[in-house]
Amino acid sequence: MAGNDNVPVLNGEVLVDKQSAPNSEAAKVHEFTNDAAADNTHEPIKCDVVVVGAGFSGVTAIHRLRKIGKTVKCFESGGDFGGVWYWNRYPGARVDSETPFYQLNIPEVYRNWNFRHRFPDHRELREYFAYIEKVLDLRKDVFFNSRVNSATWDQERLQWTVKTQQGHIAHAKYLLLATGLLHRTYTPDFQGLDTYKGALHHSGEWPENFVAAGKKIAIIGAGATAVQITQELGKQAKELTVLLRRPSYCLPMGQRSWTEEEQRVWKAYYPAIFGSGRDSFAGFPISPRKEGLFDVTEKEREAIFEENWSRGGFHFGLGGFRNVLFDKDANEVAYQFWRRKVCERLTDPEKQKIMAPEKKLYFYGTKRHPLEQDYYDVLNRSNVSIHDLKQVPLRGFWEKGLEMADGSRHEFDAVVLATGFDSYSGSITQMGLKNKDGVDIKDVWKDGISTYLGLTVGGFPNMFMVYSPQAPTPLSNGPTIIESQVEMSVDMIEKLDKEGAASIEAQKSAEDEWKHTLDAMSKMSLLPFTDSWWNGANIPGKKAENMIYIGGINIYEKQCRATFDEWKGFNVVSGKA
Repeated sequence: MAGNDNVPVLNGEVLVDKQSAPNSEAAKVHEFTNDAAADNTHEPIKCDVVVVGAGFSGVTAIHRLRKIGKTVKCFESGGDFGGVWYWNRYPGARVDSETPFYQLNIPEVYRNWNFRHRFPDHRELREYFAYIEKVLDLRKDVFFNSRVNSATWDQERLQWTVKTQQGHIAHAKYLLLATGLLHRTYTPDFQGLDTYKGALHHSGEWPENFVAAGKKIAIIGAGATAVQITQELGKQAKELTVLLRRPSYCLPMGQRSWTEEEQRVWKAYYPAIFGSGRDSFAGFPISPRKEGLFDVTEKEREAIFEENWSRGGFHFGLGGFRNVLFDKDANEVAYQFWRRKVCERLTDPEKQKIMAPEKKLYFYGTKRHPLEQDYYDVLNRSNVSIHDLKQVPLRGFWEKGLEMADGSRHEFDAVVLATGFDSYSGSITQMGLKNKDGVDIKDVWKDGISTYLGLTVGGFPNMFMVYSPQAPTPLSNGPTIIESQVEMSVDMIEKLDKEGAASIEAQKSAEDEWKHTLDAMSKMSLLPFTDSWWNGANIPGKKAENMIYIGGINIYEKQCRATFDEWKGFNVVSGKA
């Protein structure tokens, strides 16, 4: 979670309310100088590996690297552990991967930790990170409130030099980027935004003292974050207006409480459960149907749909028919079932036309499915209205609210920007990361993202990425793909050192072949027909391109590890750094 300011920017000006997080009460508790930086002298740091970011990826990396005897130091821009869960404090913020799978496969951690909910909220997850830190004693190796603004490769010394805005300087043989998938917030260049006098909050900088009661509030967006915020503010605000261009196809969450007793019993099965999750498509040991959607009768199909729907979470998709994401006719059947279930709850005919139209707006499954608890029930409320931006676009802001393209003006006490993030690369391209020739990665990637295996980048020796582009990342349970990529990176480091190698970097031809492989796989599906943050199309000026490995975590890891024995696709320099 390091490497950027994590605040929305418009024309170079910071757009964050003075009461925004991390100036929240919970954040203030952790605004301290931690053990690693306690002397505050900023003497040069020497270690084997520098890790950037202290969320799930960074914590996993520190722990795994320590186990092979490496010295590790980590820079984190936030005030404590948690990554996205340090920053996300908006109403209803909750993970949509279910426990027990949404946790780290570290026995000494899960042995005595119990979750309270199937889908924990941001508060419970920060408690979880605090417990991880306590058990693994991580704090001594982490510099908080330390934002990386330079990372350069010294070709003579064969090492990385990493600097922070706060004055730290670290030298290490290896650099591991754990900067997160959805971290750098995005605010569109709204006309007249600086004239608006009401409260303005992006979901990524939420003030915990915000009061919705009695207020007229607008929320711009309909993605997963907007769904969660709408569920909460719709019950509190005097009036809530949801402005959207394209609705999400939400699935039922199926929230429930966990008891310590049932978790105590299940922990005996955790090794097998985590092993099955790792050897699966998305990190959940759920197998899709072997037969196609049209290989069963309509009655059988409906029964399968209903059963998976009732289970909640991602069961409806992961346990469904394999050809829904590849066959347009099968996709239509799945969409109409989804629409029917939604319209049973969202009964307002006009709202149905926007949120669940008879003719689908994009193929089912080609954009993220948020999980909802009572989203459609809240949208049904009389104090909640929906504005279709396709019909009447947003022109911009004015002093008291929003102005539409038809000239109408609407007053709002507060506007919520659920306008998303610069996904995959947003953090990496804002941290002053330069290749061995001194070229910033934002310029290296200006015409498109290029990696090898989603783990390395040509021209950046001894640098590894996790939770990265050109991997199964957005289709995966976070901790599962993170542990897969971290462990592969750590295994590469251990093997390189045993072989006496000084450096490793990807070959350009290998990067090209990897991208071709991903694109060829994607073109077999319906994914290329839909633009979203999955392909970077949500950011103006950013190249829209496929950045997903759709073969699943298990196949991905096998394909990556097959290159390690002979270092296929890599240039390895022998000798000691």
